[in-house]
Amino acid sequence: MSKNVLIVTGDAVEALEVFYPYYRCIEDNIHCTIASPTKKKLQTVVHDFLELETFTEKQAYLIESHASVDDINPADYDGLIIPGGRAPEYIRMNKKVQEIAAHFLKENKPLGVICHGQLVLTTVREYIKGREMTAYTACRPEVEAAGATYIEELLHVDRNIVSGHAWPDLPGFMREFFKLLKVENPTAVQ
Repeated sequence: MSKNVLIVTGDAVEALEVFYPYYRCIEDNIHCTIASPTKKKLQTVVHDFLELETFTEKQAYLIESHASVDDINPADYDGLIIPGGRAPEYIRMNKKVQEIAAHFLKENKPLGVICHGQLVLTTVREYIKGREMTAYTACRPEVEAAGATYIEELLHVDRNIVSGHAWPDLPGFMREFFKLLKVENPTAVQ
């Protein structure tokens, strides 16, 4: 029986953090739905670490959102991935996005969150209080203000939550997410 994974994101999502998980799921015959506040073609962005004290951002590829979050029943999905980029800054204000995130936390279902994606979880702080996670360094104050413990690692697993620092950590992030999802013999991530 095939698994169903939901990716919740929006415009200005980090390109690698949405494309990599999406195609990894497809590669392993996992049904994957990308949902955003409105069903549309999403503009992704590329963040890179150059010689600045922060990251740079450039426009990247477009990717189709398959559904509006309003049309999503989280009970239909086995796992949730929340990519980073700037998308989490605004999608976290959407009540349905908050309900979806809360569902996966309450039901102890696999939840992968990377980079700035943890900002979404800070809006459902009652479910992450006392939990451990990593995130992009600049998100540490929000993670801690929500009552979670920030872990200074590039990748961290706390029960049903796999958290990653940034896009360079995607191979390990997906390996750990697939373990929680109980994907047997994933093809590319060993």
